[in-house]
Amino acid sequence: MGILDSKIPSGPLADKWTKHKNDINLVNPANKRNIDIIVVGTGLAGGAAAATLAELGYNVKTFCYQDSPRRAHSIAAQGGINAAKNYQGDGDSNYRLFYDTIKGGDYRSREANVYRLAEVSGNIIDQCVAQGVPFAREYGGMLDNRSFGGVLVSRTFYAKGQTGQQLLLGAYSAMNRQINRGKIQAFNRHEMMDLVLVDGKARGIIARNLVTGEIERHSAHAVVLATGGYGNVFFLSTNAMGSNVMAAWRAHRKGAFFANPCFTQIHPTCIPVSGDHQSKLTLMSESLRNDGRIWVPKKKEDAIAIREGKLKPTEIAEEDRDYYLERRYPAFGNLVPRDVASRAAKERCDAGYGVNKTGEAVFLDFASAIERYGKEKALTSGLKNPDKATITKLGEEVVEAKYGNLFQMYEKIVDQNPYKTPMMIYPAVHYTMGGLWVDYNLQTTIPGCYAAGEANFSDHGANRLGASALMQGLADGYFVLPYTIGDYLSHDIRTGAIPTDTKEFDEAEQQVRDRMEKLMGGSGIHSVDYYHKKLGKIMWNKCGMARNEKELKEAIKEISALRKDFWENVKIPGSIDSKNQELEKAGRVADFLELGELFAKDALHRNESCGGHFREEYQTEEGEALRDDENFKYVAAWEYKGEPKDAELHKEDLVYENIELKTRSYK
Repeated sequence: MGILDSKIPSGPLADKWTKHKNDINLVNPANKRNIDIIVVGTGLAGGAAAATLAELGYNVKTFCYQDSPRRAHSIAAQGGINAAKNYQGDGDSNYRLFYDTIKGGDYRSREANVYRLAEVSGNIIDQCVAQGVPFAREYGGMLDNRSFGGVLVSRTFYAKGQTGQQLLLGAYSAMNRQINRGKIQAFNRHEMMDLVLVDGKARGIIARNLVTGEIERHSAHAVVLATGGYGNVFFLSTNAMGSNVMAAWRAHRKGAFFANPCFTQIHPTCIPVSGDHQSKLTLMSESLRNDGRIWVPKKKEDAIAIREGKLKPTEIAEEDRDYYLERRYPAFGNLVPRDVASRAAKERCDAGYGVNKTGEAVFLDFASAIERYGKEKALTSGLKNPDKATITKLGEEVVEAKYGNLFQMYEKIVDQNPYKTPMMIYPAVHYTMGGLWVDYNLQTTIPGCYAAGEANFSDHGANRLGASALMQGLADGYFVLPYTIGDYLSHDIRTGAIPTDTKEFDEAEQQVRDRMEKLMGGSGIHSVDYYHKKLGKIMWNKCGMARNEKELKEAIKEISALRKDFWENVKIPGSIDSKNQELEKAGRVADFLELGELFAKDALHRNESCGGHFREEYQTEEGEALRDDENFKYVAAWEYKGEPKDAELHKEDLVYENIELKTRSYK
């Protein structure tokens, strides 16, 4: 069982990144012009990396399966991006952001990576402001902040409820500048089908043109994977329907270790499932918990009456409401981390207090915030003794200015006015903390293959704090990878262009074609979605918000059997050599059917509860996660051995020299 080399620099924590940048090799501008880099995925991490690498002088090729990088799932991030600028003067610092991130991840993160993330966070805001990202501002013109779960300071910068979209437009504009200069070649509507290794190094990819069906070869001196997470293994998730694990999984099959696959985040603030007809779920930003109060009725008979439509939530008296997060976690209240809030909602609903027809929803109520903001606005407007209607009107205007597009989205989907009646929310699969194992340089176990953003495992441990995904994606793309990849590429300045007419490319392309032929060879009994939905139900029921040994073992067997049935009986109409969206989906689901089994295997081996990984056998008397630091304070990195059941475990021990490990409490 190997111990992985994370290549963490020596020296004091606060000096590691600076020292590392001073010590690593560089590529001079004249030599950068002769080096090619492939970037797969053009969301925040990939777009930022591609734009920066091209601006440095490298020749970059970008690939995305969407028709434009603007459609990357990064646009779905709503609430904000963290940075330790301490604009509020409330005690924030790089160390505080570092500490909150480590604690939020339940002490399963790598210290050096997380401190670097905190250290460069302020630069991200400056970069994005310079690009024209319209962050919210206070009356005096300073950038505004709001609070997010798991912290006691305001450090989240935001652009209404569209932060991800605005940040992505900034990265996209930087990409477009380099496309116009000829430094980026953009291949949209292309999907990476396999990674090509030459002499053990990543030297290119096999891609499929999703419009024509043509198989293409593309070479480079290094390959960057920035293809997001694998939440769609659950079928129903907040991810875009096209989000998949294909690029990362194909790299895994070629030798890149896959780390902590069971560390998957359940977001507490999503619109509840309404029926089997759904193909995805919708996220309501965690920023709403900054002003909204979460509650269920104290009396089961009231909850039943609400479910049956006999009682409205506004008819429940204040003393008959259970603001359970405020009751259980008085220090943090509604702003506890996502895993804590999610499990608390599940516990209340499992106990019979759920408020929608299925009994799987709780209320997120803005009445108190509307009243508070209304009174404040009345005072600052010079209104004396305003009536209730005036206070409500003024309060709604303030809430609309902060969250208006989110309220509008909720009303369009649920057909209820959240200004007048509480929102209904319930946890849903959202983000994946697991991913390809990378070292401090963001390089996988395959030389020349890098992973950035959600595609790697590196920064969030067992649970990601809200507003940290955008921070990590942009940190990796703008400020980390452009430095560290040069250290590797400095050895390639005399290599010359990588040819694609070699046996390695021949073999990789043939393997891709053989795989597609095998997919098309199914007997045609069931559709791709049939298998995806079945997999999703196994994952949610047995590998979801709570897990136990018995059900995880069942899941492993069931997923293995389902995968066998899929390859024998899937139905894919059309042909390989043309546009074929069912074939696209089939390739992705085939990978999910392997990942799902490894996910369950990883969850089964980790006999502890931490963050988003909650094993029912390992919990405190209060129902909180019970870590086992003595036996599981490591990154679990799995090596591909042909079948998920045969995957070999490698461990990277996590060393905490600057933080004392504590029971994670938010009370």
